[in-house]
Amino acid sequence: MARIALVGSGLIGQAWAIVFGRAGHAVTLYDAEPAALPRAAKAIETRLADLARLGLLTEPEAAIAARIGYQPVLAAALEGADYVQESVPERLEAKLPVYAELDRLAGPDTILASSTSGFPASAFTAELAGRARCLVAHPINPPFVTPLVELCPAPWTAPEVVERSYDLLKAAGMAPIRIRREVQGFIANRLQGALLTEALKLVQAGYASAEDVDIAIKHGIGLRWSFMGPFETIDLNAPGGIADYIARYGRLYEEIGADQLTPLAWTPELAAALEGERRQQLPADQLAARSDWRDRRLMALAGHRRAMDEQLGT
Repeated sequence: MARIALVGSGLIGQAWAIVFGRAGHAVTLYDAEPAALPRAAKAIETRLADLARLGLLTEPEAAIAARIGYQPVLAAALEGADYVQESVPERLEAKLPVYAELDRLAGPDTILASSTSGFPASAFTAELAGRARCLVAHPINPPFVTPLVELCPAPWTAPEVVERSYDLLKAAGMAPIRIRREVQGFIANRLQGALLTEALKLVQAGYASAEDVDIAIKHGIGLRWSFMGPFETIDLNAPGGIADYIARYGRLYEEIGADQLTPLAWTPELAAALEGERRQQLPADQLAARSDWRDRRLMALAGHRRAMDEQLGT
């Protein structure tokens, strides 16, 4: 099994610890703030208990927790690591010095991967001597139940680094995809951004409330998208497959698309209007509890999908 070093013990770092610990790897979680590590250990213990309760672990939670170590010294955390997953705050000025240290301290064959949601690897690895072993491995929160990982290399990332990362993550139960070249926001954020932009336009123009737009997704197309992608969805939505679907509905979507090309300004006024509507539905002091509810619902969905895969096949 591999030795995994995780840099940053926030929510994403904690989730990665569960992913790799559950897969049988020896994990070391590092944070520049030593006081953060006991809090991370407690949060990981709570999440493992949730996963066990929903039947999503194949061994006792204590066995997984025992594989996860905590280290306040970066050099010690990196010692012998095969793979490093960085999850420090999403600021370029934070990542640049961290990567300089990772490149200096990690072994020459150690992969350096970033959980960044938006920065391309080229933005923070260009000056590194070992830049060929760096890439983005962007997860979807929380990665211990949402398995997508977007692997996005910099122009100088060695192809074998992408393949080694892919194989490691696949074996750990994740669903990695290879992005062929750098693109702002990667794949999932760009798809989500397109949907969010249209959702905001519909609310801003007064066609529907934010609540009704949410209902349209979670009780409509979101149900299909939870186990099929958009291309498989339309392939199955016309008798003759995807070409038949495009022949039937292509003109409609062209007309809709022409209307959607107008840029949207994500203004403070728009944010305030949506904030007011959302806080009527969910008071601010209930956000953390609702996030926990989301994670448990995703765990339950993951358990259902696993059961259905075993019963019906993928």
